[in-house]
Amino acid sequence: MTLETLLNPNPEHQDRERMQESAWIAQARLDRQFFASLYDRYFPRVYNYMRLRCADSPLADDLAAQVFERALANLGSYNPDHGPFAAWLFGIARHAWTDHLRRQRRQAWLSLAALRRVTPLVETPEEAMIQAETQQALIRALQMLSERERDLLALKFAAGMTNRQIAGLVGMSESNVGVVVFRALGRLRDLLQGDAGKEQ
Repeated sequence: MTLETLLNPNPEHQDRERMQESAWIAQARLDRQFFASLYDRYFPRVYNYMRLRCADSPLADDLAAQVFERALANLGSYNPDHGPFAAWLFGIARHAWTDHLRRQRRQAWLSLAALRRVTPLVETPEEAMIQAETQQALIRALQMLSERERDLLALKFAAGMTNRQIAGLVGMSESNVGVVVFRALGRLRDLLQGDAGKEQ
């Protein structure tokens, strides 16, 4: 696959996907069992979005399930004229995350306690130590970013959304999304390099 192919995807393929998705939505409105196709298509992206936001696998799974429960319950309100299904679905995901934060009465993101519960897949104690230090450095750096920066990074890299899709979802211009993501990544890199410099 060439860079040109990635930057300019086949419009016929995109049209076929949109038509297939529209058919699934129409069928799911009549019979809920057809919602499974939409679930299968989008669950990995919604789960990854939640996992990047909370870093606790069972919680991410629960929140992703809530997103699809809400989507199924409100499928009749989805209007394709207002935007693609993915943008509508990730709007629900963002609301589910916000609701979770409200319930927790704190703005914690990627808590150290949750990360420590994740068993690292490493072969040696040295690798385990390096991985734990790297994760802690990343958590510290991420916590220094604003909530908006973390949200945009999660939509971009965990949800796999384009800048245009993110812009439509969060009410920003496409170029502004690109600038914020670029600057957030630069800031994250600087924070991680600064953290590495302190350890030396």
